[in-house]
Amino acid sequence: MNKKVLLVIASMLMLILTACGDKDNQVDEAPEIIDVQLHVNETADVNEKLVLKATVTQGDEKVKDADEVIFEVWEDGNKDDSEMIVATNNDDGSYEAEKAFEHDGVYIVQVHVTARNMHSMPKTTVVVGDATLEDHHNAEDEEEEHDHSGH
Repeated sequence: MNKKVLLVIASMLMLILTACGDKDNQVDEAPEIIDVQLHVNETADVNEKLVLKATVTQGDEKVKDADEVIFEVWEDGNKDDSEMIVATNNDDGSYEAEKAFEHDGVYIVQVHVTARNMHSMPKTTVVVGDATLEDHHNAEDEEEEHDHSGH
């Protein structure tokens, strides 16, 4: 009787170990990250309607089902007064909104995309009217220039 019990226990242990071993051999591949291309003219006239466009892909696939696409726009150096503009889904992997700038200046356009449990936030600069890029002052750029070798 003891031999039968030992044989059953040994068989069960082998089954359990075999099942665990198969599970360890399976490797879950991480999904490809989303890629967001921001398409915005680099210059604009005052009060000109500028198209803000973002194209979202994941690998070779166009992401037509992003959870959220919002364009954030602010005048350079004044991010606290940014404007959030919800994009329209074009159902082809692209998302659009429009913005007209009321006066000369350098503006930052940043798109916030949430899709497939990932988030991406590329940004670009738009020079409006008689402003120049020399007027551009971005605190984030200055911070990147600091030496962080001691950290």
